[in-house]
Amino acid sequence: MKVALVHDWLTGMRGGERCLEVFCELFPDADLYTLLHVKGSVSAAIEKHSIKTSFIQNLPYSHLYYRYYLPLFPKAIETFDLSEYELVLSSSHCVAKGVKTSPQTLHISYIHTAMRYIWDQYHHYFGNGRSDPLAKLTMPFLLPYLRRWDVKTGQLPTYLIASSNHVAQRIQNYYNREPVVIHPPVDVSFFKPSNKDEGYYLVVSALSPYKRVDLAIKAFNQLKWPLKIIGSGPEERRLKQIAGPTVELLGWMTDTDLREAYVACRAIVFPGEEDFGIVPLEAMACGKPVIAYGSGGVIESVIPVQNINANTPTGVFFYQQTPEAIIEALKYFESRFALFDSCQIREHVEPFDRQYFKQKIYQYIELKLREFKGISNAQEAC
Repeated sequence: MKVALVHDWLTGMRGGERCLEVFCELFPDADLYTLLHVKGSVSAAIEKHSIKTSFIQNLPYSHLYYRYYLPLFPKAIETFDLSEYELVLSSSHCVAKGVKTSPQTLHISYIHTAMRYIWDQYHHYFGNGRSDPLAKLTMPFLLPYLRRWDVKTGQLPTYLIASSNHVAQRIQNYYNREPVVIHPPVDVSFFKPSNKDEGYYLVVSALSPYKRVDLAIKAFNQLKWPLKIIGSGPEERRLKQIAGPTVELLGWMTDTDLREAYVACRAIVFPGEEDFGIVPLEAMACGKPVIAYGSGGVIESVIPVQNINANTPTGVFFYQQTPEAIIEALKYFESRFALFDSCQIREHVEPFDRQYFKQKIYQYIELKLREFKGISNAQEAC
């Protein structure tokens, strides 16, 4: 069977790339299509595939500033014609789902999110002085086109898989389709539970506007408690400017160093609304509680201590995205700290391990292949 994989871009290993890595393991001989590829930025399991890029790859400074080419992404993905493939598995948080196939191609798209920056998170990216003047000027004119394209291409895949119930609801709202939900994987076996506590809190995040890392910094500035931030992104310069003396921005780390940072922290702070949220699961795999904004995908993985039925709580929720709400949640967490058990927190995330994700994805694809071939055969018989 001739298989193609599609992913928006290959510039680093985050949650979407962890899913893609599993797809690459399931289909080691598949061709891999992407808008652009920064060599060496993703795992060996991905890099060993035959990677085919679009014209975005050759545009000036695209490896650094590819997001500025967003208006060109729809045309770029449409330059790939995958009609010769029997199975196309796309991993999409932007435009990958819009790749061209044929009626004889089974196209299954794993949707990490509908394009958040043109829908409900638009104001986080392009409002309140968060974007450069050119983007702020042009996006209002481009927005209707991008939304129409996103809705249209949401109808193209034969089947959709959502990364969470939260994303499934957004797919229903924007594309009017009913996806199946398969939560993304966490390599639970890589992480080890620990009672170690060096007293600092930890944020692990891309430094993008919607992540709201600024709220955590402001809260810890007021408390004067230690906070370490692992990550990088377009907000990095601004966040360094507002960080107080107890806040450290450490950039990205290797997986091993990241694991050690999880192990040594007191708890994770997760201030943004995520489509699902891999970081809370990684932290809980190390036995660490999560202090999170109680909205989005995180409510599917974290059991808040505020829940009266929570026999094994794994975190604390706050329900307003303000520094004051984070401060209140942190103080509440400290007053309930004895209720959190690292071994029980670890046990809670084991069903999210990548081996189960791999099994679920494989079984789903096998089922849909049989159904699709049955439909195709019936059509040919007619």
